[in-house]
Amino acid sequence: MLVQDTAQKLSVTALVVLLQEVVESNFIRVSVEGEISNFTAAASGHWYFTLKDSGAQLRGVMFRGRNRLVKVTPQNGQKVVCNGSVTLYSARGELQLVADSLSSVGQGDLQANFEALKQQLAAEGLFDAERKRPLPAFPKAVGVVTSASGAAIHDILTVMKRRAPDVRVLLRPVKVQGQGAALEIAQAIADLNRHGEVDVLIVGRGGGSLEDLWAFNEEVVARAIAASMLPVLSAVGHETDFSIADFVADLRAPTPSAAAELVAKNRLELEAHLDQLTMRLRSYISNELALVGERLQNLFRRLRLSQVDLSAFSDEMSIFERRLSLAIKSSLRQHSDRLALASGRLDALSPLTQLQRGYVLATIDHDGVSPAKVQRLNRDDILWLRFSEGRAKVRVEEIEC
Repeated sequence: MLVQDTAQKLSVTALVVLLQEVVESNFIRVSVEGEISNFTAAASGHWYFTLKDSGAQLRGVMFRGRNRLVKVTPQNGQKVVCNGSVTLYSARGELQLVADSLSSVGQGDLQANFEALKQQLAAEGLFDAERKRPLPAFPKAVGVVTSASGAAIHDILTVMKRRAPDVRVLLRPVKVQGQGAALEIAQAIADLNRHGEVDVLIVGRGGGSLEDLWAFNEEVVARAIAASMLPVLSAVGHETDFSIADFVADLRAPTPSAAAELVAKNRLELEAHLDQLTMRLRSYISNELALVGERLQNLFRRLRLSQVDLSAFSDEMSIFERRLSLAIKSSLRQHSDRLALASGRLDALSPLTQLQRGYVLATIDHDGVSPAKVQRLNRDDILWLRFSEGRAKVRVEEIEC
């Protein structure tokens, strides 16, 4: 055992160097079994991960020159055996396992629990598409179940303020990881359902390891989402992370920001649709006005052409009018002459004209008819004798044939 004289002060670097010597001299070669978590394949080609079990965790690294020999890239939740050395990374003062070989020994405990619960809930029908409800088209208020201090609520509020500032956001703060987090999340979902003033729920958090996200893989949370009367939008982790909550929820969003965009999506689509309809209406009206204007221009051109034609035929119309007038006058003169001639002939034949020449017109008194022959007369017949001026009544005394 090393015992330091308390009167002698060590710098941080000196202490870390001493610890590094102790670790590296005592753990030259180790073989460790654990579950992969937080796996990252860096652009440099190196692999960084956490090796853990139910009681502890240890950071690990496998450099590019060694991981090229591994046939299958490890995945989060996979149980592996790593052979290598233990060192202390002085820049951060952290222990880490530098692996030079890695082999799979099966599925990790958390991953196995995840798959078992997933199969159980799927068999009960909690993942069925028929259970999925659409998001409300015009939500007035959105309930959010997440941490009050995490990045998720900040991202949601930022998106909602930008896309739907008139929609209220009601936060029900909960723990999103650690002991008791699952029960808090389930209780929050039930509370917002009873609250009655929100239209849709967003349940989620930012990304993390399988352990960090595990509260959203608990059965109590899954059943709380299934029992919700409100549509639930799950937004757990990053785009590549999937949780049990994602499968049960009515809709999964890859991130909390995306969840907020989906909630405000219908409203923005309606506004865009209205803008499109307005543009189409304006275009239609503009086209119709242009068409009407073109028709009016054609009518004006035709009218001007008609005016030119009428003026061109004006002289001919005047000539036809004069000819017609002359023809009418000539016809009237001809008919007037004929009427005068016929009238003269009629006057010449009229008995009244003969009276002016000294003749007398005799008519029988009882019928007023002139006796054309003397045989029609009888003795004592009364005759009227008409002169050119006046008449006289006479009696027949004697008849000669």
